[in-house]
Amino acid sequence: MRNNRDNQDTKRRSTFAILFYINRTKIRKDGTCQLLCKVSIDAEWEQIGTKASVNPDIWNPETGRADGRSENAVTVNRAIDELTREITNHYNHIKKSLGFVTAELVKNAVKGIGQKPVTLLALFREHNEEFKKRIGVDRIKETYDSYQRSYKHLAAFIQEKKGVEDITLRSLDKVFYDDFEIFLQTDCKMKPKTVHEHLYRLKKMTMRAVSQGTLRRDPYCRLHPELPKRKSRHLKLEDLKTLMSTQIDKPNLQRVRDWFIFSTFTGLAYADLKRLSVNDITQAEDGSWWIHIKRQKTDTPSVIKLLDVPLRIIEKYKHERQGDKVFNLYTREYLIRLTRELGEEYGFSLTFHKARHNFGTHMTLSLGVPLETVSKMMGHTNITTTQIYAQVTDKKVDEDMKRLKEVTAGQKINIYEEDLSNLPKRRRKAASV
Repeated sequence: MRNNRDNQDTKRRSTFAILFYINRTKIRKDGTCQLLCKVSIDAEWEQIGTKASVNPDIWNPETGRADGRSENAVTVNRAIDELTREITNHYNHIKKSLGFVTAELVKNAVKGIGQKPVTLLALFREHNEEFKKRIGVDRIKETYDSYQRSYKHLAAFIQEKKGVEDITLRSLDKVFYDDFEIFLQTDCKMKPKTVHEHLYRLKKMTMRAVSQGTLRRDPYCRLHPELPKRKSRHLKLEDLKTLMSTQIDKPNLQRVRDWFIFSTFTGLAYADLKRLSVNDITQAEDGSWWIHIKRQKTDTPSVIKLLDVPLRIIEKYKHERQGDKVFNLYTREYLIRLTRELGEEYGFSLTFHKARHNFGTHMTLSLGVPLETVSKMMGHTNITTTQIYAQVTDKKVDEDMKRLKEVTAGQKINIYEEDLSNLPKRRRKAASV
């Protein structure tokens, strides 16, 4: 039994070897060959070139060194000793910091190439810095801001709950993942969907570490945080009527209310409303006005007819325009704060995105607009997204049933009734104990 255990330990032991050699088939003009180094770790190897030149006549392949005391031999053997020490130091440092080591990691360390972060927050900062450079090319600032928020929550968790400034990638485990999830739910009081988003970004960091070679395997590859069932978050119809008919005194809250109402009648999210241009609004031959815009989130076209209310709001704020933008919207953070304050003034919970949900329920589906049309107007890539809005309005269900009642009213429905008196009685089997 003990021999078997010793054999298993031998199999697990990492192999590490350094071999120096020359390629005699590639002789330079001065008759020398380049000194090459082969680093072998766990049956994988990488070649490292050196600047040292060797006279092939003094090279000893058995010892992997130059023979004699000539100037060339002394220079070559000194280069071999120095590179051997450097490789060994990198090997020990990488193995200590990562818990494992590969020939490629050692080679990159020797060459000074791609020194990647070995701690979580350092890796997250590197990701965010790279992401920031791509804003305006193939990334948007709003997504960058969301990654920054995830970084701040993760940093707060590590410092407050773990008592350290950062944590090594190799120490990440299921306990860390679960503790971070509880921290988001309890200390930060986040809703399930927000918790899911932050956990997803943590998983992206471990996937990045694996791709960079600083993690051998992803500790969270089999963890899939459950995405809560999506619900439509529209206002109650009576609250929407209150919002539209009750006066508000503060000018900045007036703007937010009007923008909210405009979004309720058009279904535009904040990002699309902010970049809505006068060029996106056109007039049809019958005199009606239309918005034609591509959604920033999905890049799908959205086509909306402008009714009287949104047209009046456009005209109301025409004098505040800057450039070709229809509205001079506040920043997202300031608008979120003002929208919350506006809801407090009216006595109900309010978020700006509820306006888009109002459009999907009260302004369209509840009034009988077909699901396919609503999907086109809202710029959804999949009609199942639109169906979420259709599932939540009790008024629509009630109206659909009333229409069914009207269709069947006055129609006599005959149901054939069999004579049950002649049917044989079914015997009851005694229940088995």
